[in-house]
Amino acid sequence: MSQRSEPLNSAHKKSDFSCGKEVLDNYIHKQVNQDVKRKLSACFVVTDKSRNLIKGYYTLSNNSISQEFIPVHIQEKLPESYETIPTTLLGRLAIDHRFQGQGAGKLLLMDALKRSYDTSKTIDSFAVVVHPMDQDAENFYDKYGFIKLPDSGKMFLPMKTIKQLFG
Repeated sequence: MSQRSEPLNSAHKKSDFSCGKEVLDNYIHKQVNQDVKRKLSACFVVTDKSRNLIKGYYTLSNNSISQEFIPVHIQEKLPESYETIPTTLLGRLAIDHRFQGQGAGKLLLMDALKRSYDTSKTIDSFAVVVHPMDQDAENFYDKYGFIKLPDSGKMFLPMKTIKQLFG
């Protein structure tokens, strides 16, 4: 899965996608087109061109988090005048069951972080935020340095950290 993701389009076979998590499968089967059409999120996919399968997908959208949820040591560096801090939401990330266990999750996450970083150069974003749906997802993001936000269940990775990967 070395190729870069591309925006979801009608040529992609969404109905064949199955990651084993019903909420993520239902999202790509039934809801994603409406979210994209309504400008609620952008969906990016990586495909297996030879079989025309979606290997994995993720969604990105604009977001903000209350400054009160940011850890104090980071909060101290931010202007007090901001009640909320602009962020990028990595709303969903899923890998088809046929491609799980091959490092595809890491590659898709890196693609999402790179896309978020590139966008932050023109539309500022302080961090990428995720809201893990279960302990497996939380463990996955924790492994890549995401910081748990107190009292919210969300995690974030500062754009300053992401810049070190791609800047």
